[in-house]
Amino acid sequence: MAKTRPHVAILVANLPAERDRRVIRECLSLEANGYDVTVIAPRGDPSLKILPNSRNTRLKPYPVKVYGSGVVTFAVEFAWSFICIAFRLLGEILAGRAHAVQVCNPPDAYWPLAILFRALGRPWVFDHHDLCPEVYATRSGTPNGLVFGTLVAFEWLTLRTATAVFATNESYRSNALGRGVKPEKITVVRNGPSASEIKPAPPQAGPQDEHTIVYLGVLGPQDNVEGAVLAAEELIRLRPRPDWRMVIAGDGETLPALTKLVAERGLGNVVEFTGWLEGPAIDELLRKATVAIQPDLPTRMNNLSTMAKTVEYLGRGVPVVAADLIETRRSAGEAAVYVEHGTPHEYATALAALLDDPAERQRMREVGLARFAHELSWEHQSRGYIEVWNRLLAKRLRRAKASAS
Repeated sequence: MAKTRPHVAILVANLPAERDRRVIRECLSLEANGYDVTVIAPRGDPSLKILPNSRNTRLKPYPVKVYGSGVVTFAVEFAWSFICIAFRLLGEILAGRAHAVQVCNPPDAYWPLAILFRALGRPWVFDHHDLCPEVYATRSGTPNGLVFGTLVAFEWLTLRTATAVFATNESYRSNALGRGVKPEKITVVRNGPSASEIKPAPPQAGPQDEHTIVYLGVLGPQDNVEGAVLAAEELIRLRPRPDWRMVIAGDGETLPALTKLVAERGLGNVVEFTGWLEGPAIDELLRKATVAIQPDLPTRMNNLSTMAKTVEYLGRGVPVVAADLIETRRSAGEAAVYVEHGTPHEYATALAALLDDPAERQRMREVGLARFAHELSWEHQSRGYIEVWNRLLAKRLRRAKASAS
């Protein structure tokens, strides 16, 4: 690596770098615009030293000894991650790298490092992936007031100690403003694939021998993938002729419970699990999909969050059936059919109607593709993302260009 190039260290605590698609896109955008990058994240594939498909983004993984499933184990897991990340970040600084840091949540626990790093006169940028207090409230059912209040305080500290904030949508921007962050410090950078990741697919307006209903994403308690499975059970009653199947693509802590549910309900002939898929396999699956299901329930967290899977669907022109959520409407517009309460029967009824209406599916397909091309693709998001870094590291960029000339 040329020492003259500005260097950004990206910190991730909840996923291996090679599985975080947003971080991958951010790294590739930084590389394309004259930056060197190191990602400090949990260890995934032990053979990887460089981020796949990147030029030279270095991976500095750390081992994860504990995986959280409750408040105490989550605290232990993230305390361990904090120590590992701090140690590796110190190594980057001593090696003359880490001219700036981008930290991605969850958790909102790295604000002490932000204070120390900014004391060195270097930018610390917060990439706001999740509303951690709302995630906790959704997962716990009856949140403990002390724990929830602590998470709110940590979110406030994380936002306020950052040099700049990347918000994934307008609701996250409003949240940051409500925490006292100045408007000029916040840039909206939405989730979504780049156009280069997607191969064009022929229209699917005519009759099909078999329809494919897709769920793509994480299989966690807050994702309500159980609702998609139960919607498949309801759809059998509404549409008993076996001309469709539901493909659930993803991985997460509820996968064992979901596979058990499918077996108990006798749905193995219509519901299949693919496990975690990488980019090309995702593209192949979604290009063949008839319709997508987004079974997230209308909770506060889901109302305010942009689901990455929504933009993945729209980028391939796949019509979406989803609960009526604020940010889902902002993303999908008329490319989705919205149900009020998110019950399995509502989802099944909407799916059955779309499977019987190829003209409506084609209309929704065209709307989704247009929204992706003109607003939602990563090409549109990366411009604002890079503008922030160019401003924060302007002096280092000028020195790098002068050195190269």
